[in-house]
Amino acid sequence: MPRPRGRKRAAAAAEEEDAATRGRGKRVKASPKPETEAEYFPEKRNLEDLWLSAFPVGTEWENIDKIKEFNWNFENLEKALEEGGELYEKTVYLFGSTEPQLLGVNGESKIVLIPIVVVVDCPFPPSDKIGINSVQRENEEILPMKAMKMAWVPYFPLEDRLSRIDSLKTKIFTLGCTQRRSALRHLKTERVKLFDYCMPYYMPLNPPENEDDTVINILYPFEPPIFCEFNWEMDDYEDFADEKVKEEGLPEDEREKMKEFLKEKVRERKRELKQAKEARKKAIDDMDPKIKEAFENIQFYKFYPVKTLDTPDVSNVKARYINRYYRNAHHLM
Repeated sequence: MPRPRGRKRAAAAAEEEDAATRGRGKRVKASPKPETEAEYFPEKRNLEDLWLSAFPVGTEWENIDKIKEFNWNFENLEKALEEGGELYEKTVYLFGSTEPQLLGVNGESKIVLIPIVVVVDCPFPPSDKIGINSVQRENEEILPMKAMKMAWVPYFPLEDRLSRIDSLKTKIFTLGCTQRRSALRHLKTERVKLFDYCMPYYMPLNPPENEDDTVINILYPFEPPIFCEFNWEMDDYEDFADEKVKEEGLPEDEREKMKEFLKEKVRERKRELKQAKEARKKAIDDMDPKIKEAFENIQFYKFYPVKTLDTPDVSNVKARYINRYYRNAHHLM
């Protein structure tokens, strides 16, 4: 009796499966993959990136990356601006800078570029100008911030990035710079070097300590240039020129030229001091009473990074001095 067609197909399929199984051998069940441990990212503090938002004014472009050589921590700055801190619910203006110091790093002495942050406690911007000054430059310049692509810009804490600045209890502005480093190669060297000599400018209501200073820095144009200090009350033009001929190899035929050069620089400095006094008096006379009152009560805070396990100790190199315009901080943090 013939086998039903359906049974033939089923038997053939079973024989094929059995042959395939014999050819492959027994399949081994794969072991389950081990569970990967969840990666941990520490939660960012609300003001953790504030100090980085303040452009390090006056730091050479090629040295800016050195600031990140260490994982600096400015929790002292953050605490001062948070609830309970001395700067909470105030309007403040911040700018950054750097100070090279010889510090101990891993048992060795090393020059470290220390970032610092200056906080100005004032309801109005302390200035909209930048000073250009250094011992390498003959003349000081006071320029508008925008000439150096700088401006006070609002800073928003991490938890308030979608807020408006006027809605925040503590209003923070930082001195920012929009100059792109990638575009520096297209600028003239003189223009690039200007950024190295920048200092945040501030005109105090009281005259600066050096307003009556009779010492001027001189860069005499010779090869190589002669750098020196001249005090027009203490130094004699003739004796000073003779000294440069005897001690610094200035040729005899340059003696009279140097004397005239010194006299002209002294006249320039006296004119500058006179103009500065007149400008200060006029600025104070024209100042809005509210702004004048704010400037009379202005306070400067200078913050250094706090000590951590992976940063050098800067406690022994802290100084109140800010720059020639702001002079000394009222509070050293």
